Amino acid sequence: MYIRRTQTRNTTTGDRYFTYRLVRSERIGGKVKQITLLNLGRHFEVDQDYWPRLCVRIDELLAGQQAFVAIDLPASVERQAQRISAQLLAREAKAQDETPEAGGDLQRVDADSMELVRPRRIGVESAALWAMQQVDFTGLLQSLGFTGPQRAAALGSVIGRMAEPGSELSTWQWLQAHSGLGELLEVDYEAMNLASLYRISDRLHASREVIESALFERVSNLFGLSTTVTLFDLTNTFFEGAAEGNPKAQRGRSKEKRSDSPLVTLGLVLDGSGFVRRSEVFAGNVGEGETLAPMLAGLKAPAGALVVMDRGIATQENIQWLLDQGYRYLVVSRERQRRFDPEQAITLENAAGERVHLEKQVEDNEVRLYCYSESRAAKEKGIDERFAKSFEEGLRKMAEGLHKKGTTKRIDKLWERIGRLKEKSRGVGQHYQIEIKADETGKQAIGLHFNRQPVDGTQATHPGVYCLRSSETDWSEEQLWRTYILLTDLEGVFRSLKSELGLRPIYHHTPERTDGHLFITVLAYQFVQILRRSLRDQGIKGSWATLRQAMSSQVRVTAVFQQPEGRSLHIRKATRPEGVHRAICQALKISEQPGGIQKTNR
Repeated sequence: MYIRRTQTRNTTTGDRYFTYRLVRSERIGGKVKQITLLNLGRHFEVDQDYWPRLCVRIDELLAGQQAFVAIDLPASVERQAQRISAQLLAREAKAQDETPEAGGDLQRVDADSMELVRPRRIGVESAALWAMQQVDFTGLLQSLGFTGPQRAAALGSVIGRMAEPGSELSTWQWLQAHSGLGELLEVDYEAMNLASLYRISDRLHASREVIESALFERVSNLFGLSTTVTLFDLTNTFFEGAAEGNPKAQRGRSKEKRSDSPLVTLGLVLDGSGFVRRSEVFAGNVGEGETLAPMLAGLKAPAGALVVMDRGIATQENIQWLLDQGYRYLVVSRERQRRFDPEQAITLENAAGERVHLEKQVEDNEVRLYCYSESRAAKEKGIDERFAKSFEEGLRKMAEGLHKKGTTKRIDKLWERIGRLKEKSRGVGQHYQIEIKADETGKQAIGLHFNRQPVDGTQATHPGVYCLRSSETDWSEEQLWRTYILLTDLEGVFRSLKSELGLRPIYHHTPERTDGHLFITVLAYQFVQILRRSLRDQGIKGSWATLRQAMSSQVRVTAVFQQPEGRSLHIRKATRPEGVHRAICQALKISEQPGGIQKTNR
């Protein structure tokens, strides 16, 4: 066995190039012929000085024997030996057709010689491929002109984000050394370079609108979804680094408390079941109210669709735009004045068994639903008490300082300090009457007094109260409120994108790569949602992190045995799924042995 460098020609362009092949010499009919065992491709990166030792190591791995003298090989060359031997064994197993008959396949082996090699995770990968098959994602990519290698890179990128969230670099490392996805797709990911994943990110994003539209249509047909409810909201995430080459990387209010870093904003339009209809990337400092029209324009939502959105987007201009476009709306009101009449309210329970009180008022062809949540009230009271304590402590320190040397006593400076305290008080400062007593000059303070007087119609007097506005004047209180609750599910979508699917942080510095990274995460979420929706219909619930953990323990591994006659037996198969993972396989009708069984005698 040796490696041969051969010059060849591209039949289309006529360009000449070198390719590398693993060959062996074999005598056939009195003549010695070279038999190609494996085409190593144009980009075989092992230095020629290591070729002889690489071939010896491949022979050892195929024979299932340890060398009497260890071969000193760099880690990169050892990885190539492992990869090539695995490919050769897989090809031999396929050629030998080692599928056991009904009576089984009995062979004598030395049990003490058993070695387990090349463990590769397979559980999440198998489930992710099942989700993609439900909407023929591979066929969709093929129809868009994606070549075979591009389809392989696309599936690897998306499934990598589902199974091991991270950057393109971490996905590439996962495909290279930890995942068995290549065995399921018959793709050699260990030979794929990192640049392939960066290029496929660009290619996927270039087809974003077509892919999103086609996927949502197929998901709707799969689950029989109704598109009469449309949810819209925004989130942002942060960059690692300055990202100076990306005009969308801007400073703004970070929802993750990372205002120290430039941000980028992701907008999502979803249906009532939580599937993404459209995504768009905006600058990190975009005004929420400016994003509605460009996101919904061209969405082709059915006439009279209901749009549900949060208060940050629910400007009066946006509500009027919705009406002009023929949409209905259900939004969180931006009005600051809080009101609630418990005598006019009805009471119901949410999914957690907590009570919510609802008061409905209709005026000027619009309904306002005033909601009082007991759990929300307790939370807001706790926040108010914490900030009130901090605010009062600051005032006391100023008052005590008036009787000490070296402290600020000028009245104008004290009011400046009080102003800064109010800025940090989350609105609590408005509930305090503060008086500063001046000396005879009128410039120095000799006393500071305050007392709390809550302003009516605020969080202090009406904790737990919020208002919904809607064009649905005929809907009941419960129907309005339960439809609005769908928007809180969207917050769960954003949490999943960030914590479970690697949305944050962003390491790319160009707009195209940033948009591609976010779009791959959105695609990963779509297939996660297909899995969770399908499993929920079968009574299996849980976050994606929980389900992924249950499936990630399954691996494919090769067991190598020595046989009495000097040959070696290689058996490659998946470990048996257990517990929740087995229930998932049964619910989705997925094989419990993904990749099948490969057996080779050497």
